Amino acid sequence: MSGKSPREEFDHSVLEIARVTRVVKGGRRFRFRAIVVTGDRAGRVGIGVAKSSDVSGAINKAFLRGKRSVFGIPIHEGTIPHEVRESFGASSVMLRPARKGRGLIAGGAVRTVCDLAGIHDLTAKVLSRSGNKLNVARATLRALQSLKPFHAAKKHNETNKPTDIQGIEEENKRQEENKEETHS
Repeated sequence: MSGKSPREEFDHSVLEIARVTRVVKGGRRFRFRAIVVTGDRAGRVGIGVAKSSDVSGAINKAFLRGKRSVFGIPIHEGTIPHEVRESFGASSVMLRPARKGRGLIAGGAVRTVCDLAGIHDLTAKVLSRSGNKLNVARATLRALQSLKPFHAAKKHNETNKPTDIQGIEEENKRQEENKEETHS
């Protein structure tokens, strides 16, 4: 279920609808819990969870909560800037950037979140055995929040790893000199 009205800037997708029960003196009271992912497919995404006595009310409330929780993520040429692993509860996910044209290779909640965020090329894996869609979606959101912009990730990689042979040789010489100084 995906919907977008002309006056709204956000699209949404229902991740899960569950019937939940509260036991009271006279019996059981049934309500519906809706998990809705909200995004504009251009770098902003959020998630909303709400309960109501009817399904449509729960979806509407969850959509409004999802709109309030929206945050921006850095997207570089349709993918994420660097690999990231995050967990939430018992769920853990790994997101890897993919080259242009590869597509969105992810399952379940991760695919829904990344699609509504506007990521076109990505490889993802749910590393845990948890079947809890809400925790997988929250782990994915936490992973997307921890992303650094492309220029910052590139600068980090350049400063930490020499990429050319000459840089590697210079780094090895410096390490050997440091070892000799400490042993002397």
